[in-house]
Amino acid sequence: MPRVSREAFLFLRAQIETMAMESISRSMNAASVDFRRRLLITCCAAFAALMLTMCDVAVAAQGSALQTGAAHAGLPGGRELTDEIGRKVHVPQEVNRVVSLAPNLTEIVFALGEGNRLAGDTDYCDYPAEAALKPHVGGPVNPSLEEVVALKPDLVLATSINRRETVSALGSIGVPVYIVDPHSVEEMIASVEHIGNAMGTEKSATALAGDLRARLADLHRRLAGVAARRALFIVWTDPLISVGRDTFIADALRHAGGKSVVDTKVEWPHPGMEEIVRLQPEFLVFASAHGGDTQRDIEELRTRPGWKSLAAMQRGDIIVVSDAINRPAPRMVDAIEQLARALHPEAFASIEMPSINSNSANNTPAIEEACLCAR
Repeated sequence: MPRVSREAFLFLRAQIETMAMESISRSMNAASVDFRRRLLITCCAAFAALMLTMCDVAVAAQGSALQTGAAHAGLPGGRELTDEIGRKVHVPQEVNRVVSLAPNLTEIVFALGEGNRLAGDTDYCDYPAEAALKPHVGGPVNPSLEEVVALKPDLVLATSINRRETVSALGSIGVPVYIVDPHSVEEMIASVEHIGNAMGTEKSATALAGDLRARLADLHRRLAGVAARRALFIVWTDPLISVGRDTFIADALRHAGGKSVVDTKVEWPHPGMEEIVRLQPEFLVFASAHGGDTQRDIEELRTRPGWKSLAAMQRGDIIVVSDAINRPAPRMVDAIEQLARALHPEAFASIEMPSINSNSANNTPAIEEACLCAR
């Protein structure tokens, strides 16, 4: 099966878990009374075991986490902030130890020049390289609360991919959790400012946000007057998953001078191949896979019904952009610039640019980021 980025994997894992819960609910409705009774007993036992486990974690951590949380609440110099989903968060005046629960948050902390304050992150935090060397607390979807608490954070950074149960459990033992929830490129930049404020690094956050906005403004000037390219952004291939109009990826595509052929309010739609064949996008856009087998995956798609009927596939109008486009973090602007150059090379002809491979169908070297494949 074609590989995709780790961000796509995390999204699908969250989706699958949600679907599993819905399936259980449907099964309970259709089951016999006796089955439901036995299932209820089992669920109650599992819930009791879960509560005992959570109590064990809380008891083990109470000597440090509860003391730290009480200190945070009692510090006269602490600050009350409102996070991006409207929660009130009491943050200590001095934030020296931060735990990140998502790869994009880890990237933001490092981009602010505050990697030394990062006490821990997740198993999927792989950029920059130093992030992989930090203590890990598990995956973003279901991190280990015990590991988080053991790192004695002054602040935990979370995002919408994290479970609300995780946030509530940490809050109940006095650990402040600040949640960001960007749905556009500008909201990503605002998240940089918000995290900088929460960490007490407003000056560097303002400078970074200003630089990102200036680069986007320059990009908009270069693309002024050009027609937007109709593109299909592929999050996942089997089943096909694309992006809805209100996602940060669709917004990134717009900043790059493109527009998604899939126009829906659904954030992560599953369009049928028949519909994609009817729409005939000008370009197919993939985020580079961590496994480095993007070229092999595209070649495999060329043989599939539907995919091989796309004119963009036949012409080789296939763009592989940095997987940074999947993360609402500062590197996303790098990916937007790469994508814009691939979609509109004529707008950048007068300036020196990093090379973009344009490969013939009979001579296709390894794909680089933001390249056009087999044109």
